[in-house]
Parts: sequence; C-alpha cells; structure tokens
Amino acid sequence: MSRRTYAAVGTIALIVAVALIAASLIGARGGGPAAQAEQLSVNDASTLLRGIPQSGPSLGRPTAPVTLVEFADPQCPYCAQWSQQAFPELVRDYVRPGKVRVVFAGLAFIGPDSDEALRFAFAAGRQGKLWEVVDLLYANQGAENSDWVSEDFLREVGDAVPGLDVERALRETSSPEVESELAAAKDLQARLGVDSTPAFAAARKGGKLSPVQITSLDAGGIRPSLDGLLAR
Repeated sequence: MSRRTYAAVGTIALIVAVALIAASLIGARGGGPAAQAEQLSVNDASTLLRGIPQSGPSLGRPTAPVTLVEFADPQCPYCAQWSQQAFPELVRDYVRPGKVRVVFAGLAFIGPDSDEALRFAFAAGRQGKLWEVVDLLYANQGAENSDWVSEDFLREVGDAVPGLDVERALRETSSPEVESELAAAKDLQARLGVDSTPAFAAARKGGKLSPVQITSLDAGGIRPSLDGLLAR
C-alpha cells in the first residue's frame, strides 16, 4: 500500500471517529436545539391526557375515590423510567375511568436544574398543562446539573405543548403561586419522610396519606396498592 493510500485511509478513519464522537455527545444530550426538537416532536403526552381534568399539579377527576401523590425530581432517571413504563397504563386503567386522581409533588433533590424545571412545570400547571410538561422533561433529560434546563430549552418544551402560553409560564416561574406549590411539596415530603424519588403516597378520598411501596417501575409495581384502596 502506498504512502498516499495510507494517508487517505487515515483521513477516512479520523472522519469516522469524529462522527462517532459527535453522535455519542448528541446521544448524551449535547445535541442542542435541533436534536431536542426532534425528540420533543415524537413525544405526545397530549394524546394520552386529552380530556382528563387537570388543575395545578392534579390530574384526574376531583371525585376520584383514591388520590395518589407522586414525589419526583425532573432530573431523576428512575422517575423518567416510571413515567415511560407505568404512567400511561396508570392513566388508561385508573385515571381516565375516574378511579384515581394523581398529584405531582415535585422535589429538587438533585440540584439547580431540578428547581428550574419544576418551576416551569408548576407555572404550566396554572394553565392546566403541568403533566404534559413533566412528561416532556422526563423524555428529554440531560446530564445532571449540566445547565440543560435553559430558558431556550424550556421554550422548546412549552412550544411542544398545545395550548400552553409559553411566555406566561416563563414569567410565572417565580410567582407566589409557584413558590406555594414548591413549598407544599417540600412540606409533604418532610411529613412523610420521603428521602428518594420516585416515591408515592396514597389515600382514600378524605383520608390520610400513607407511603406506598412499589415493587417495580412498571404499572405492576403499584397496581396492588391502588386495587387494595379501591376495594375498601
């Protein structure tokens, strides 16, 4: 093989290596707005939740006999896994039929990006869109506390949620109402001794919340607890 051929092969190998590194970085959430937009476009929480009442952090009918509280951090990968594996089935079999109402108790356990994401989610909740935003945050998680929750990213998330006034949500991230939601979640977490996410508590309507132990991150891990409460 000639020296010129070796040089050509080396150049090709270098190009391939650079491409693979770039692909790896994009996969690790370094892809920027274009990569984010592509991921956002294939996630349609609006279809899953269409027609289900939302009020602030609450999803489901106010008359549901059982309330389930989800303690979660938007940066928690296990919370994202639960959202992907268990949440759609929970909505289909319990929330949509009016059996269970779910309340989101957002916690900023992991760090600053958690707080920024939660503030935007709770602000979106003032427009009845918290659960769509939370779903998209899970689906587009970045590396922990890498400043992935930028204002531009939150705008992308908001733009992917039909009917959300994104600028209003951004303005209200530090509103008294959002501060109150954050404080309420933290207070409930302290009262129930929650020290990790995802974590859950549940009660019959009007009853006292008690911690719920899940056995897996799919719907089967929480079904026995919900069915037990519904059977009372």
